[in-house]
Amino acid sequence: MDPAVLRDDMVEGLEYGLDEPLDPEVSWAMRTVPRHEFLDEAPYENRPTEAYGTRVLAPKTAAQFVDALAAAEGDDVLVVGSGIGYTVAVIAEIVGDRHVHAVDIDRRVVSAARSNLESAGYGDALVDRRDGTEGLPEYAPYDRILLEAAVVRPPTALLDQLAPEGTIVFPRGMGSQQIVVGERNRSEPDGYRILEEYGLVQLGPLLAKGERHTGPARNRTVREDAEFQSQGYFARSGWEYDWVDWEDQL
Repeated sequence: MDPAVLRDDMVEGLEYGLDEPLDPEVSWAMRTVPRHEFLDEAPYENRPTEAYGTRVLAPKTAAQFVDALAAAEGDDVLVVGSGIGYTVAVIAEIVGDRHVHAVDIDRRVVSAARSNLESAGYGDALVDRRDGTEGLPEYAPYDRILLEAAVVRPPTALLDQLAPEGTIVFPRGMGSQQIVVGERNRSEPDGYRILEEYGLVQLGPLLAKGERHTGPARNRTVREDAEFQSQGYFARSGWEYDWVDWEDQL
């Protein structure tokens, strides 16, 4: 079947399940972005799935986030948690490729997102491997920031990277979370003020350094011992001590 027809069916189906219609710009962007370039298996079904070791948002959840973001053409946007790149592409369709910046803590996911965005025609969107709690200060300030991971409160570094009157969208809480739109407000105890609240979602927590589930171990001995053992060599005392003449040390 024609992918354009599948996209139309996908958007019509997810809009039917929402309390309010999507913003026309969001609806148009989701009918335009070729989701099959990001996901091989059932790309137009409205359900979450797994790819590259990360959770892929259901189209309905992606639509809720982008709708809450309320970005306009030319807005500079930071996406924390690039995932496979689909949400990044939908935003890029609205604001323009070069106005979208995304970060993810997982190197494999970053590589997949870059490749997918290039294949889908959004290769000018920037995806970098970073600790999401620190944002991407090199390109700040941002008119909009989106967190595709749950937090109790947005990290201060992200709030500091908002432009005046900029807004941040994030799933607030643990377990079942509410999508919240906030703005920087230093007089508030948590540093931000809630502007709007949207529907409920359920995402994993925002990971910081040392918390990602994939990638090499950070401890050098653990990592390199494993590498040498895979090569069929492993000294009884641990390879990194094999050269020491212990008798001369006593």
